[in-house]
Order: sequence, then C-alpha cells, then structure tokens
Amino acid sequence: MRNMRQRYGQHFLVNQRVIEEITQAALRLKAAQTVEIGPGKGALTFALIAAGFTGFSAAEIDPEMIEFLNKNLPPQAGVKILEGDFTRLPPGALKNEPTGFVGNLPYVDAAAILDKALAFPQFYSAVFMFQKEQANRVQAAPGTEFYGPLSILSQARAQIKLLCNVGKGSFNPPPKVESAVLTFEKLPVPIVPPALWGRFAKVVRAAFLHRRKTLFNSLALCGYPKEKITAALAALSLPLTVRAEQVGLTQFVQLANAL
Repeated sequence: MRNMRQRYGQHFLVNQRVIEEITQAALRLKAAQTVEIGPGKGALTFALIAAGFTGFSAAEIDPEMIEFLNKNLPPQAGVKILEGDFTRLPPGALKNEPTGFVGNLPYVDAAAILDKALAFPQFYSAVFMFQKEQANRVQAAPGTEFYGPLSILSQARAQIKLLCNVGKGSFNPPPKVESAVLTFEKLPVPIVPPALWGRFAKVVRAAFLHRRKTLFNSLALCGYPKEKITAALAALSLPLTVRAEQVGLTQFVQLANAL
C-alpha cells in the first residue's frame, strides 16, 4: 500500500467533522447524477451512502483501492466503480444529466480534474478538496498573488465558495501542506458564451505564458497581431503596460471577442 500511496499521491481523509461538512454540502448541491472522484478507502463514500446517496459513480485509479471498494461497499447502495483516470474517462462513461461531483482530489492532478468536471456539458455542482495554495489560486481575484489562468477559467464557469479549511492532521498519512474544500455551483447565466470558450481559454493561457512581460508582449509572442491587441486594449481603456494579472474576467471575455 505504501508504494501505491507514493504513486498516486494519496492522503486518506480521516477527520469525521470534515467528512460530514463535505457530505452535507454534497447533499445541498445534489444533482440527478453524483460522481465521487478518488474515493480511496471510501471514507467519504460510506458517508455519502449513510446520508442517503445511492446509485452514484466513484472514479478510482488505484487497483488496490478498487479491489477494496468492491469488497466492502454495500451492494444495496448500487455504487458503480469507474476504473481508471477520471481525466481520461471516455465520452459516454457518465450519463447525460445534471451532475454533481465530489472528492478529495489528488494534489498532482487536481487542476486537470477540476477542468474536466467544469467542462462536463451537464455540470451542476462540485465539492472538492484541494491543496490550500491551489484553492487560493482557484478563488484568486485580479491583482492578487495567486491570480492566473486557473482562477479565470474556474470562475468563468462556476460560482465558487470556501467551505472549510483542513489541517494536515486530518489525513493519514499527513501531507506536508494544508488543504481547503471549495464548493462550485453552475452559473445561472454563462459568463463566456459556449461558442467563444475555446478562443477565450486560449487567450487567457497566452496572456499568462510570459508572466514577466506585459499583456501586450505576451499575446504578441503567442502570435496575436499587434494592431489587434493595441485596438482591443484601447477599447477596454487598458494601457499597453498592463499585465495579465491586472485584467479581470469580463475584460478577458472582451479581449477574446476582439482577438
């Protein structure tokens, strides 16, 4: 088991208070379909079942954990184990209906898992635990230390709130860092039109690709025409010296429209 922990970055949640907070948040944000990501030994899985969740899916990458869950989960709960990497689930693995996600995410893949969940066509909600610094990045506002693509691309798709902070001693084995649980709710009205999303995400990532440079120079280095960048910044009343971390979400939407 020790080698598997190292391989998959597993830190099993054992704090019952935190488990209860996550479970109650998942209940409040419950959708037609529930998907738990990284159930591990099932601490949260059993709590969800005890709270009345049945027939939900649990995506697990670790073969030893899959074997453990298959042996120990009550059959009447009807939990479907999705074997493999959640970020590589094939189309059709989940039902096409409003979906709530929940999980204590592995630190190394948390950003990719969050992106996959938020990109699900029927995304409804999520309750996810992150490394504290990564949670700060997800929630960060323009002009702050942690603001970047993860902040913008997350906030463009969901309303995000801090549920609770989680100390190192809440896990076995204890990680080296603090954690935090965030809730995500589908926005009532999309900030970014679906047809614009690909261009928007590309502009955001290009803007932060050269962090020490101005937004103008970073976009220019990524191939955007300088005359279009100049005109777009002028339309937003932004100086040519502005940096990406000073530009807000709605301004990036306008930039994507212009470029």
